[in-house]
Amino acid sequence: MTKTRQKAPSRSAYWKTEISKNGGGFWMTEKFTPYEWHGHHIERIRVKKKTKFQEAVIADSSTFGRCLILDGELQSAEKDEFIYHEALIHPALTLHPNPRTVMILGGGEGATLRETLRHPSVKQSTMVDIDGEVVDFAKQYLKTWHQNAFDNPRARVIIDDAKNQIESSAPKSWDVIVSDLPTPVEGGPLQALYTIDFYKTLSKKLTNNGILALQAGSGSLVQIDFHLQLYATLLKVFPLVRPYYAFVPSYDVPWAYFLVSNNRKLDPLEVPAGTIDKKLAERGLRKSLRFYDGQTHVGLFHTPKYIRELLAKNS
Repeated sequence: MTKTRQKAPSRSAYWKTEISKNGGGFWMTEKFTPYEWHGHHIERIRVKKKTKFQEAVIADSSTFGRCLILDGELQSAEKDEFIYHEALIHPALTLHPNPRTVMILGGGEGATLRETLRHPSVKQSTMVDIDGEVVDFAKQYLKTWHQNAFDNPRARVIIDDAKNQIESSAPKSWDVIVSDLPTPVEGGPLQALYTIDFYKTLSKKLTNNGILALQAGSGSLVQIDFHLQLYATLLKVFPLVRPYYAFVPSYDVPWAYFLVSNNRKLDPLEVPAGTIDKKLAERGLRKSLRFYDGQTHVGLFHTPKYIRELLAKNS
């Protein structure tokens, strides 16, 4: 579906969520490691639904407002989901000189779709999610997330395995591909979407100025193994792989992303803040975005020394 933080193989036994009754509400406790946890006070569980693929819960938290919880894991929260989604989408679409076709892998809440459609040059944004029940669930209960993006005439929603849709699309079909997929469990079906072969397929589906944007797991120093592994994999396929990070308060960790391309000239490290602000203004986005602008762009891609050293060591 969307991001998930439990799935690094070395930690999967520890990162789990418990919801327990306590006085006037519930506590949702996310156990990151055997020695670290983060609790959200839940005032009310609004709705719970079991689909073919997962359990979806909408709950109202005391701090972050309404939350989407899938299989016991916080996916996004009303108060700060804009940070995650703007960070995932706007660096790639802003750097692309004229994004017209977008493919979203996952993204069931509709917020990723929402952000791609902000760019007026986008003629069609195609979202592929395997769980149609959760998409319907989001349409009904997460209106502040999708903001009617599902009904936009430029939006196309397909309920299918993302791998099927990518493989069946023509070469050079997509200006931007967004991977908003869960991080894979070792031995699980999603592993096929994180392989060198799959990224080679994605590479062929991008246009000449095409960009791939990916959610890339936790950027926390003690939970970064999956992110490092993904970096090494992407480097074997793409000449341009740039990591970046945004702190999402409801996750309580910096979240990691990659911006990837076959075109080295699209390097986000080489683009000054003024250029980003100018492009956003030309597209009518300069004032409407809450997280991303030129100054934020520069900060996202100028990463701390310890992370650069970890990436270099594991590449």
